[in-house]
Amino acid sequence: MISSILFTAVLAAGVAGFTYQVRRLRRGLALARPSGRHDRRAERWATMARVALGQGKMGPRPLAAAMHFIVYVGFVLINLEVLEILLDGILGTHRLLREPLGGLYDGLMNFFEVLGFLVVVACVVFLGRRLVSGPERLKHSDLDGWPQRDAVNILVIEIVLMSALLLMNAAETQQLATSNQQLVVSPWLISGLMLPLFGGWSASALSAFATSMWWLHFVGILAFLNYLPKSKHFHIILAFPNVWYSKLAPRGQIQAMESVTTEIKAMMDPSFVPDPNAVPPARFGAKDVHDLHFANLLNAYSCTECGRCTSECPANQTGKKLSPRRIMMATRDRVEEVLAGGDSATQKTLLDDWITREELWACTTCNACVEACPVNIDPLDVILQMRQYLVMEESAAPSTVNVAMGNIENNAAPWAYPQADRGNWINS
Repeated sequence: MISSILFTAVLAAGVAGFTYQVRRLRRGLALARPSGRHDRRAERWATMARVALGQGKMGPRPLAAAMHFIVYVGFVLINLEVLEILLDGILGTHRLLREPLGGLYDGLMNFFEVLGFLVVVACVVFLGRRLVSGPERLKHSDLDGWPQRDAVNILVIEIVLMSALLLMNAAETQQLATSNQQLVVSPWLISGLMLPLFGGWSASALSAFATSMWWLHFVGILAFLNYLPKSKHFHIILAFPNVWYSKLAPRGQIQAMESVTTEIKAMMDPSFVPDPNAVPPARFGAKDVHDLHFANLLNAYSCTECGRCTSECPANQTGKKLSPRRIMMATRDRVEEVLAGGDSATQKTLLDDWITREELWACTTCNACVEACPVNIDPLDVILQMRQYLVMEESAAPSTVNVAMGNIENNAAPWAYPQADRGNWINS
């Protein structure tokens, strides 16, 4: 009874903590304006199934894709056994589902153990890639400090959780053998290989160790659940809504601003009557996170920090300051700063304090970062909105851009020669 009460109290505390974290995340996302991306629902569901559930954009790097798939499936399926842990903890039973499921239970546990072992192997490989000999995108300066520690923390926690499950099963099996009890089943596939670790242990020591591993696994899951919202690993949940809100327009299409379109129609069409109830925009473009739309902030919180966007960015490859990954990380950090409040939060903005103008104008708008992202994050959309602010609110475009726009206005082309000579380059 005491154990059940303690278990229930720990469970309630863990769920309450996670609920608080999710509510905080919702407050952060609520800072944005509406995205308007509720159209073409069938296409959105299909995109989510292909990209988020089916991991359809992981293929270009097959080794990493295979390892990630193992961790992804392992994280989802192995946690089905948490259902039994919850029932056992609340009811004070032990392996409650073993008898009702019969032979199916042993098959499931063998499957979970093999999957758990593969998760441990994959996490060890990922640790090696990140800390020893991985790609440069995992050693980029974007990840200095907390981002690198966060990635290592996630991998270590997953190794501990899976190891606790395997060690619990092995110790329990050895305990039954030591107590001369007839085993209901033969040792399971992976934990059976670990039985020599417990040779010579007394039955009471094995029981205490198995119980401690059971509690470590359960408390570890709750701790991990509360760690997720503060971590880039929260993408395991947010990837699904994030992909659902993907931009479905063609990659090269830049959405026209409705307010500007209205002004142009009013100038060009004498019969056009503007909507008298239309609300004028508070700002052209985006200077801070409040000016971005919902999908932008959801992108920021869904970022896996894998760096595929930055590794594919031609501006970054040529030594320029721009890193699409850092654009999303900076956006998320700015949201967190606003949520934390304080004078510094009100005095700062995303532009200049978190993202520099040099980064914004280094972008070639090639969409390589968008194509590379495995969960359809769109750093370019944030960049374009901030550029719109610079041009339309501050008239602060670089001189080269101003010259090109002036030529377009005067010559209908970005080059400084008359329209009659526009085709001369063909003969050069």
